[in-house]
Amino acid sequence: MIKIDRLKQAVKNEFKGWKFWELAWMTIAVLVIIAVSIYWNENLIGVISAVTGVICVICTGKGKLSAYVFGAINTLLYAIIAFQVKYYGEVMLNALYYFPLQFYGLYVWAKHMNPETNEVIKIRMSNKSRVIIFGSVAIVTLVYGYVLQLMGGNLPYIDALSTVVSVVAMVISIKMYMEQWILWIFVDIVTIIMWAVAFMRGSESIATLLMWVVYLINAVIMYVKWSKEANSRSSKEVIASEI
Repeated sequence: MIKIDRLKQAVKNEFKGWKFWELAWMTIAVLVIIAVSIYWNENLIGVISAVTGVICVICTGKGKLSAYVFGAINTLLYAIIAFQVKYYGEVMLNALYYFPLQFYGLYVWAKHMNPETNEVIKIRMSNKSRVIIFGSVAIVTLVYGYVLQLMGGNLPYIDALSTVVSVVAMVISIKMYMEQWILWIFVDIVTIIMWAVAFMRGSESIATLLMWVVYLINAVIMYVKWSKEANSRSSKEVIASEI
């Protein structure tokens, strides 16, 4: 009975604290994707993947636990779509990495929710950590890009760059660092290029392309939001070792 009560309270918390512009942004983004998908006769998997993906990133920006629920659905469907156009880096990233991390992310965030806002607490990284991360991304991208090239994948180095940065961004997202949005902006730009190429080559991926465009817009918005909230008192009280 206690577990059921906790579940009900958790669901209620997901609906608390939303501002009008946040709900309007989510609604508009979802409706645009659905409308364009219908016009271009997008397949059902593509539409569901895009819609759940958009809801996921907006809920992530809001700091809501439901982001990981929608994220789990999106990652599996997106992996299928990526496989169809031979973006193998995206396939492995989503099926083998993103999907299992949705459950770990849910666990970590649940332990660091702000009881006043019903949102996850937001913090900043040190300058040293930023230097280490960006340097590592550059080196690993070159190695992984070569591997994807040997596999015969399309746009191997762009695919690798998107994948590597996404891996790092997901980790610091789970750790609640606002710098994740800088990386997501970069990932979104690169991935938009990838799916634009796929679409021009005849792939029925308009919903996926629009999903990434929404991701980019959302990342810019949430970078501003998290930058401000990372300076709050509650964020400064979080101890890094606890994360």
